[in-house]
Amino acid sequence: MIQDTKLTAQVKGRHFGDPRGHGLEAVPGAAHKGGKPKVFRGDIQGLRAIAVSLVVIYHLWPQRLTGGFIGVDVFFVISGFLITSHLMKRPPKTWNDLVTFWLRRVKRLLPASFLVLGVTLAAIPLVAPVTVWKEWATQVVASTFYIQNWRLASTSVDYLAADNAVSAVQHFWSLSVEEQFYLFWPVIVAALVGLAFMLRKNRTLVVATGIGLIIAGSLVFSAVSTVTEPGIAYFSTFTRAWELAAGALVAVIVPATAGLRRSKLGGFLAWIGLLAIAYAGVTYSGATAFPGYAAALPVFGTALVIWANASHTFSPNGLLSHPAARFLGDHSYSIYLWHWPLIVFLPFYSGELGILDKVVVVAATLLLSILSKRYVEDRFRAYLDTSKILTGGRFLLVGTLVLGLLGTAMINVGSSSEETGSKLSTEIQRVQAQVGIDCFGAAAMVNSCTNTGLSPMVPSPAAAKNDKSQAYADKCWSNGDFSDRPICTYGTGKTQVALTGNSHAGQWLPALTEIADRQGWTITTYLASSCAPTDAPTAFNTPAKIEGCLDFGRWVQDKTESGQYDLIITSDRQSLPVEGYELENTEQAAIDGYASYLARWAKADTPIVVIRDTPFPAHTVSNVPDCLASSDDPLQDCSGTPKSWKSLDPLATAAQENNFPFVHTINMTEYFCNQDVCPAVIGSVVPYFDGSHLTATFARTLSDKLEKKVFDVLPHL
Repeated sequence: MIQDTKLTAQVKGRHFGDPRGHGLEAVPGAAHKGGKPKVFRGDIQGLRAIAVSLVVIYHLWPQRLTGGFIGVDVFFVISGFLITSHLMKRPPKTWNDLVTFWLRRVKRLLPASFLVLGVTLAAIPLVAPVTVWKEWATQVVASTFYIQNWRLASTSVDYLAADNAVSAVQHFWSLSVEEQFYLFWPVIVAALVGLAFMLRKNRTLVVATGIGLIIAGSLVFSAVSTVTEPGIAYFSTFTRAWELAAGALVAVIVPATAGLRRSKLGGFLAWIGLLAIAYAGVTYSGATAFPGYAAALPVFGTALVIWANASHTFSPNGLLSHPAARFLGDHSYSIYLWHWPLIVFLPFYSGELGILDKVVVVAATLLLSILSKRYVEDRFRAYLDTSKILTGGRFLLVGTLVLGLLGTAMINVGSSSEETGSKLSTEIQRVQAQVGIDCFGAAAMVNSCTNTGLSPMVPSPAAAKNDKSQAYADKCWSNGDFSDRPICTYGTGKTQVALTGNSHAGQWLPALTEIADRQGWTITTYLASSCAPTDAPTAFNTPAKIEGCLDFGRWVQDKTESGQYDLIITSDRQSLPVEGYELENTEQAAIDGYASYLARWAKADTPIVVIRDTPFPAHTVSNVPDCLASSDDPLQDCSGTPKSWKSLDPLATAAQENNFPFVHTINMTEYFCNQDVCPAVIGSVVPYFDGSHLTATFARTLSDKLEKKVFDVLPHL
């Protein structure tokens, strides 16, 4: 499946842009006063064509056009310009004016978007595995009510959501931003016009000043948020508002004079704007801090092209007004709506998209866009304009109600497939009785069991995605900038045990709590998402997180190095490189960071057990439950080898190489892989709830094995 490398680098994410948005408005146009037709803006249609091409090419060939995600910024500017041009000609004066404005947006934008959402919702149970039904249906509902950007913003900070399958409606986030903008912008413009009237000041000056303040505030907020919380910043309406407002400012300020538009200088300015867009598209990548100040280049480039409105033969107007560009511009909204679901759904049939698959996606996108433009965007919209029965308001009400109810029904169906609590416990007991205790879970890897098939299997793939360590439900993780440091305690025994590390330490908690019950332990957790206790600065995407993670490691050491604990158990996954390195060459720097940290820790004379990291399926299988649910040959397609699933483990390497006193290393790999294969199902148990972390069920089957290894290295514990 195509992954969006930019958002993956930031959180989990994906760049999507609405390639038309409100840009349906009056480009060929509404009338001037006096009835003169507005001149067709071929440059705007050309900008749409360029932007939609950037987005589609980026989604199909992300490594060929690394900055294609900036198409969204181009369209935000266009939308802000067109909507404000309309509002400045006819500022809303009454509540009815506002309602009329909003209903016009409904009739222009919602027919096509509701069609795509409905088709996508119907396709989910037919094409996608049951493991994604709940989340994808949730996103359909969020898209229906135009809050998809906030849904994605809320999950963008979830480290464990990184391996989830990309939904077929994630591209609706930008539509959500625009619709939220359309909801409030006419009110803001009307208020600014009213303020100018009350102060008896020039209307253009007051409105432009107000918009300028919005641009400044939103841009600064975007820049700060991109540094502190880039995942949220990417989807936030508040960080994107300045881009739409930049287009709005162009609509308000004095346009280029007729002489400038027809001059070489005007053409030169338009070319500068286009080159700014092209430069960003070619040079930006997943490493670019975005949106932030980096978005200014495509935004101001687009604004310059629109403002210049160049018509000189030297200008790019001939290129932008070419029939091919006009076709793409006319159909850009439908092209955008259809291309992403096709990209997401097709791999469930064909596997990873090849050249032929991508050609099919492009052809199908163009065909569907032509049909939906003709029969839905134009014809159905015209029907809504004239119908006395199905008005815009009724269409909005019925459409949102139907999609909302159908989406909720699918959420419930998806939820029903997730065994939890007593239902899961009963299923575990049934399968365990069926295959035998010696062939259930991890035991099957060392007991020469023959049953490693898919039936019986527990948890089901859908249930496995939620079968997590109790540390998640109990919110035992330090997150964000790691200034919050929750401590959780399990058990009431005399032996005090500290569990430290990131999520690959927390995944052992289900096994450790069973050991605690048998051995009289009390387990206290010091856990963080992605951050590991080490002296090496981890290359997070913000300076606050880098320093916060280092502080977290110092805090862990302070809490555990003074003899408070009888045993420290730690484990980490190296999911990010050391600052200044790439993941491919970070190993030695990471080892050095752990070595100095362990050296100080070991001076406390407290036994430390380092559990070598578990295999990493995501090298070849992004999400094991999704793979099991969707593959025709799951045991072949969803399994790996010891080599292909080998994880980078500098913590265990540092412990072994330096032979610190009181530091012991445990290796549990034999329960995950044999010499040739690392199965996707082990002893009828699904071992991973994503592409990396253990299910609680499988972790519990390791408890007696882990217990034996701990007492092998610490017999007098």
